[in-house]
Amino acid sequence: MVTGTARVGAAAWKHVFDGLLRGRAARSGAGSGRAVGDGRRPTLGDVTVLIDPPNWPGPRGLMWSHLVSDASLDELHTFALRLGAPARAFDRDHYDVPETAHALAVELGAEAVSSRELLRRLMAAGLRRRKPHLTPR
Repeated sequence: MVTGTARVGAAAWKHVFDGLLRGRAARSGAGSGRAVGDGRRPTLGDVTVLIDPPNWPGPRGLMWSHLVSDASLDELHTFALRLGAPARAFDRDHYDVPETAHALAVELGAEAVSSRELLRRLMAAGLRRRKPHLTPR
């Protein structure tokens, strides 16, 4: 159950984050809203960046997605920079992306896939970096 306080916090966080994304997109030329010849907004071209649905609960009462590349971490970092994701959102092999940025990621060219498909393609590419498990002494 989401409380009224959580809703207010999520709305405030969305407002702040959306403003940050708009500012970064404006500086980088992404998400300008200017249509290209076929009516679509500009994207990053041929990328193999994937994003799963925002199914993971996280900070600020928001749901979060995972953003990965099935080609290279360099491609992932470049895409995340254009998206406006902060470096602290990177965790070993993916970026955590709030639900408020999911549509922008897809607009910029990320392929929306299921969580299962995202993991399958990440592992097939050899880019999966699991958390180290500590063994008790």
